[in-house]
Amino acid sequence: MRWMTLAVVFAGGVWGQDLSSAPKLPHKLVENWAQLPPGWNFGECTGVDVDRNDNVWVFNRGRQKVIQFSPNGAVISSMENVPVMAAHGLEAGPDSNIWLVDVKGHAVMKVSPFGRLLLMMTNSYNRPGDNDSKYFFNEPTAVAFAPNGDFYVADGYVNSRVVKYNKDAEYVLHWGKKGKADGEFDLVHDVAVDTGGLVYVADRTNARVQIFDANGKFIRKWTHAGSPYGLHYQAREKAMYMVDGLNSRVVKLDLDGRVLGTLGSFGKIPGRFDAAHHIAVDSRGAIYVVEIRNWRVQKFAMP
Repeated sequence: MRWMTLAVVFAGGVWGQDLSSAPKLPHKLVENWAQLPPGWNFGECTGVDVDRNDNVWVFNRGRQKVIQFSPNGAVISSMENVPVMAAHGLEAGPDSNIWLVDVKGHAVMKVSPFGRLLLMMTNSYNRPGDNDSKYFFNEPTAVAFAPNGDFYVADGYVNSRVVKYNKDAEYVLHWGKKGKADGEFDLVHDVAVDTGGLVYVADRTNARVQIFDANGKFIRKWTHAGSPYGLHYQAREKAMYMVDGLNSRVVKLDLDGRVLGTLGSFGKIPGRFDAAHHIAVDSRGAIYVVEIRNWRVQKFAMP
């Protein structure tokens, strides 16, 4: 029986789904970090990213859909009138603009830091596209940029694929369909790109991260770290931060898939998670996590 248990653990990777023996990350909760003005409240918090100035952008389903915070939690700006039906992914682009993914509007859009719409990718009247559509999506979830400016859209709940575009938003290729085989997905919930151009896809319901080259060729997979809701590649550390929404934790991995540490557990009080949905890391190593059920963003700083 013991041999069988070990076989399951190592078949999945360096660690098994039970990560209780993994080291704990040293980060500590910064209490009451987000300083919302009187009368403001978050809705379901779905996306978070950090821009080049370490300002923190939060996407949520409240009235102020996009809120920009300083590193110390003060509100810098907000967007109320962006054309979004249901917030999902947010990415601070390399050109300092903000990319938003509307999961129910089947849309990906670029807006300026002041909320002006600069680019829209969607079908007419918010109708979904099928798996072969070049510019239309069906419940997309996220966007991520390659070092050369190309970007990838996680398309997402229904089409179960990844779509690649060049820096001018021109279609290049796509891959994936509903399934469990290598190169197939159940729910493409996020995507991240490392400095070498490898593409990491959060195959959430299949509880794995699949890794591809820039043209969608399958390379390997991580099946040992839980259910990936969100991914954030930290170039300075050459590490991938993953938020495991099913198990209410953050998992840090190196690029070989070794678990370097974990953070968090289920709960409602500050410092714990319920349906943690996305993650970002700033230049000082602080971790930001947004949650669906707890309607908040939390910051965890290095000691």
